[in-house]
Amino acid sequence: MRIRNVLFLFLVAGFSKAQIAEKKPLRIMCYNVENYFDCVNDTTTLDEEYLSGGMRGWNYAKYQQKQANIGKVITALGGWEAPALVGLCEVESERALRDLTVFSGLKSLKYKFIHYESPDARGIDVALLYQRSMFKPIISRSVTITNPQFPESKTRDLLYAAGRIPSGDTLHVFVCHFPSRLGGELESENKRMFVASVLRASVDSVCALNHDAAIVIMGDFNDYPDNKSMQTILGANPPEDKPLSNKLYNLMFPIHVSGKGSHKHAGEWGALDQIIVSGSLLNMKKHVFTTAADAHIFEAPFLLDDDQKFLGKQPARTYVGMTYKGGFSDHLPVFVDLWY
Repeated sequence: MRIRNVLFLFLVAGFSKAQIAEKKPLRIMCYNVENYFDCVNDTTTLDEEYLSGGMRGWNYAKYQQKQANIGKVITALGGWEAPALVGLCEVESERALRDLTVFSGLKSLKYKFIHYESPDARGIDVALLYQRSMFKPIISRSVTITNPQFPESKTRDLLYAAGRIPSGDTLHVFVCHFPSRLGGELESENKRMFVASVLRASVDSVCALNHDAAIVIMGDFNDYPDNKSMQTILGANPPEDKPLSNKLYNLMFPIHVSGKGSHKHAGEWGALDQIIVSGSLLNMKKHVFTTAADAHIFEAPFLLDDDQKFLGKQPARTYVGMTYKGGFSDHLPVFVDLWY
């Protein structure tokens, strides 16, 4: 059904059947992997609960199982071809990323990664895996969050990378993990709005050099598409028929409005994990483009458990409270196909 819908959009846009046949997908996914910690003590962070002998009973066997689970999700989502780009949230270290790409089921795919240590108190960061044949990095950097209103609060940096893709275009990518709702949604809202303002300024700096820049923003935003941080501060609006090149459009907006989501809280699904693009990527006449119909939540049955309390399904987690379940994550992955 999804392929037929995309073909219909191509035909409406004026592509011939021959042109449609020439189009190739470049798949981008984002996944909050839920506390992917290595087993090595980092004395600069609060990682004690995920050390051997710690309160969670974390050990090397569980670490290896976590690697295997993440690798299974990425390969399953890719299908016949591995995702070109994978944004990850809640990864502890370069060691964890190296082990994931070298020793898990991903080893034959030869992913490279971009990662910067950030000042998060628990030591969890964001990272970007990439296929070298699909993304050739030009520049990358971390974007540090220093909130003068909460100077003692340390949160994850944003990750920015720009690289060349097979169409010859430069793709600008941001991977984000906004501050959590710990302590209450309203009480913590200002922290997420501040990070959204920093992200907005970073996007504006890219657009100042090229108002037609191809930009993809992905991550766990700990807010929904219609929350103030996302729609007002970041300025990521629902996709529209006539997008403006330098505006941002949240491809998860229609999914969220439909009642679906990547995360379940108190029996309600919501799209905390989102993929946002610049308007230039919604222009089907460009060398590389996408559509709102190309964005999805990956809901493979193996990623879900029965929800005994609220009924229906819920993400199959690694831990439920302090009980180890050996599952995947408390979030489902999201993904989008770009066409070139």
